[in-house]
Amino acid sequence: MTGRGTVGLGASALVAALLLGGCGTPRSGDLGPAPTAPPPSVAPTDRPEPTPTRAAAPTPPPTNRPPAPSTPASTGTRRAGPVTIELWYVRAGMLVPTRRTRPATLATSRLALTELATGPSPAEAATGMTTLLPAGIEVTRIADGVATLRVPSVGDPATRRLREAQVVWTLTQFPSVRQVRLDGAAPVDRADYADLLPPIVVTGPIPGERVSAPLVVTGTATVFEATVSVRVLDAAGREVATGFGTASCGSGCRGGYRVVVGWRPVREQKGTVEVYEVSAENGARINTMAVPVVLAPGG
Repeated sequence: MTGRGTVGLGASALVAALLLGGCGTPRSGDLGPAPTAPPPSVAPTDRPEPTPTRAAAPTPPPTNRPPAPSTPASTGTRRAGPVTIELWYVRAGMLVPTRRTRPATLATSRLALTELATGPSPAEAATGMTTLLPAGIEVTRIADGVATLRVPSVGDPATRRLREAQVVWTLTQFPSVRQVRLDGAAPVDRADYADLLPPIVVTGPIPGERVSAPLVVTGTATVFEATVSVRVLDAAGREVATGFGTASCGSGCRGGYRVVVGWRPVREQKGTVEVYEVSAENGARINTMAVPVVLAPGG
């Protein structure tokens, strides 16, 4: 009995000592909490990730839009690119367009009227383009889509109307201007001067432009069966390309057209793009608009 009691007491003491030792300082270090499964947007790895010291931000829900491109830090300045404006000049008593590319400005209406008063370039003037607008004309107000200004009422009625049409068709290219109030009269828009457009209007190319094949010729027209024809001539007047297209509206209404023409490579030289209508009576070219250009090599 005594021996067995001694053994029992010794075993109990040994167990107690082991239990007390387990509460001491660990020798193997703290492994941290058990790892959890990664969020759905993160691919699992074979190696455990270290435990973060702060809670991670929640993963945003997926969207159908691609992520926005990264942008460089702002330097405090922003340089705007150039602006291209449309100018409407007078040719043979009708309105014809051209374009200018200038440094960007907030005062686009002032820029347009200044360029309109400056007049055509030498290449444009060679086609007969001119301007009837004097210098110094400015828009005094733009409100509710109406631009207000005064235009000198000098000259005969036809000249005054062409001058007004130049202003109206030039200013209404801007989204902020739908109508123009001239000299306190009721507002007018492009439709009030639509009769001053020739049967064929060419918006591209413009006089003096350097072009290469394939060339896209654009504009508006009101022609027989809506058919618009194009031919390209070299410096000697030889035909190097022809094509035709259909305007979006036929006879009796004006529609937009787009004709693409190509030609074999040529040396750089002066040329002409002619846009015309074929007469239904005898097949002759009528209502021709000739645009002098520079034909670039290649194509």
